[in-house]
Amino acid sequence: MQRELTATASKIEELRGESQEHELVANTLKPLDPNRKCFRLIGSVLVERTVEEVVPAITSNQAQIDKLVGQLEKQFEHKEKELAAFQTKYKIRIKDEAGIDEPEPKGASSSSSQGVLVSKK
Repeated sequence: MQRELTATASKIEELRGESQEHELVANTLKPLDPNRKCFRLIGSVLVERTVEEVVPAITSNQAQIDKLVGQLEKQFEHKEKELAAFQTKYKIRIKDEAGIDEPEPKGASSSSSQGVLVSKK
């Protein structure tokens, strides 16, 4: 579950970066003459187009990327809640990078606490 969360978080950051790149390109092209030539990389093919054709496509792609980021964020939050519920149900505590256990919840004594300790890799 933690690997899924990490993978989802990396994909969200990657897509946010792509969205920012799309925004930067769109902002650069908007003030230019609509009939000016520009080149667009589609897959691995460089295609010659006009600014008038490229700006709407870039804006549309950016909107789709932003929508996907929103969906992934909702999925991330759901998985995060699911992981927390799983950890609570099976009394799993995560050992942090410094090697110190997370504090026990109030009212829980160490003698009555049974669970699993998992270290992050």
